[in-house]
Amino acid sequence: MNLGELFHVLGLLSIFTFVGSLVAVPWIIARLDREFFIRHRQRVEKRRQQHPALTFLAAVVRNLAGLLLLIAGIAMLVLPGQGVLTMLIGLSLMDFPGKHVLLERAVANCKLQHALNWLRRKEGKEEFVFPGRKA
Repeated sequence: MNLGELFHVLGLLSIFTFVGSLVAVPWIIARLDREFFIRHRQRVEKRRQQHPALTFLAAVVRNLAGLLLLIAGIAMLVLPGQGVLTMLIGLSLMDFPGKHVLLERAVANCKLQHALNWLRRKEGKEEFVFPGRKA
């Protein structure tokens, strides 16, 4: 692949991630439970009580989807798109040690809370309830 083809592929990737993030990120955020960031630890414990094979399959699918969103979000830090929000969604889907602490620290940022709730309001949904804030 020569340099011209590489720029062409990167340009198409940039357009795809930009348009995809404009559609997918608000759609995903609007469908999350308003107490998603409060109950995320409880959902993990509930999943562990399901059938082991289903739990494993669901974990693989969730982690792959989360990894793809995380990579796309990182790319969107330099390409057009909603990089930070896409990375946050990717991280929230994945299972890894320290995930809950990282997620709680990320959503403690007032600017990020404002952006998330702005997207929720735009979709006609109730605002998120964040840890440490009253419902």
